[in-house]
Amino acid sequence: MDKLTRKELKSDKFALEVQHSVQFVSGHRGQMLRWGAPAVALALIVAGVLYYRNYEHAARQEALHEAMRVQNANVGPAQSEYVLSFPTAEARKTAVLKAWRELVAKYPGTEEGRIGEFFLGTNAADDANLPEAEKHFKASIDSGNGPYASLAKLALAQVYAGEGKVNEGTQLLQSLMDHPTVLVSKETATLALADILKKTDPQRAKKLVEPLRTSTRSAVSKAAITFEGDLSGQ
Repeated sequence: MDKLTRKELKSDKFALEVQHSVQFVSGHRGQMLRWGAPAVALALIVAGVLYYRNYEHAARQEALHEAMRVQNANVGPAQSEYVLSFPTAEARKTAVLKAWRELVAKYPGTEEGRIGEFFLGTNAADDANLPEAEKHFKASIDSGNGPYASLAKLALAQVYAGEGKVNEGTQLLQSLMDHPTVLVSKETATLALADILKKTDPQRAKKLVEPLRTSTRSAVSKAAITFEGDLSGQ
């Protein structure tokens, strides 16, 4: 192996570990023959797969961290070396979309990819681009059933409501009520469903929220009482 190749390998942690494995095999050929080549080969494969999974997970997390850093960036003069800033809102928007699109393209089907689709959807919704938001929320939901898929369902239901698709939104929120997650509780889904029904079916909305008034969770009970007050005043 020439010097340039060795230098390139040493610049990549994963490649360096593979190189070490090859060197180990070369230096312990006699022991490997005694142990049994198939068993040792299987052990090396398992070790390689486990390392690769950890390596890939770390890379995805790093990419997600960087995308979140751009998402949370400020607009205007830099206030700190630890907080990213952009000169204009347009420059920040361009960077945010680029960061999430790159994450989604590089890691499709992973939890990080689903998070990327979710944030592309929320940014599109913030720009009142509901068809684009719908597309990304659906992609986040369709790629898996992790916690962020439930958040995407909650957001997509709001988009459907904004588009006048109350039935579609109702179905999504009912599924969340039936199958709550750590990110979307049954109470959250119930309040969201009542909110999109308050104009078309205020009686059902009131019926949904009424049991939440006595919730032991103060935030839920306060939200329910506030909602009923708003419903009475409309």
